[in-house]
Amino acid sequence: MGILRELFGSSREEIWRQLSAEIGADYVAAGFWKGDKVVAQHGQWTITLDTLTESARETSSTYTRLRAPYVNKDGFRFTIYHKGLFSDLGKRLGMQDVDVGYRDLDEAFIIKGSDESQLRALFANGRIRGLLQAQSSVYLTVKDDDGWFGANFPTGVDELYLLAGNVSQDVDRLKSVYDLFAETLHQLCHIGSAYEDDPYIVL
Repeated sequence: MGILRELFGSSREEIWRQLSAEIGADYVAAGFWKGDKVVAQHGQWTITLDTLTESARETSSTYTRLRAPYVNKDGFRFTIYHKGLFSDLGKRLGMQDVDVGYRDLDEAFIIKGSDESQLRALFANGRIRGLLQAQSSVYLTVKDDDGWFGANFPTGVDELYLLAGNVSQDVDRLKSVYDLFAETLHQLCHIGSAYEDDPYIVL
């Protein structure tokens, strides 16, 4: 086993169990029709970390996914992701991209939102900006439910949702993504866009 670990590294289960121990979360082994996951109680919120595989033609990509339902106080929603090949074209065709006043962030990311003042307040948090810039591939958004095959949320409950590439077997990068996610929840509370109440949604 020692030789295999040297050749291939630790398994995802080992890494996720280590992450769970370090952040005080529970590792939940895979079950019937469901993969393994990490479930963390962070304040009143329940954060679920697992993976999502998306297929396109003959290729597929697997992402680390974090989700947390929360009570959305004012209906504020946003999306932020790294600029890519089609970002400039999208902007020329009228796609929203808000400048939030921080050059490094504005140059590296597409930023959209339902309220520009709340966007600027959200990203005024220097820790969030630093954690975002530490990621090589990240997509962070607020969704109104958990998708076609997931839970439907009651009125007033939304979901903070994050996808990150190439981090599922690197405990330090997993912790960085988790910290970004948790800090965003706190900042949403700080700017008046989230309550700290438990929405009692099971993912």
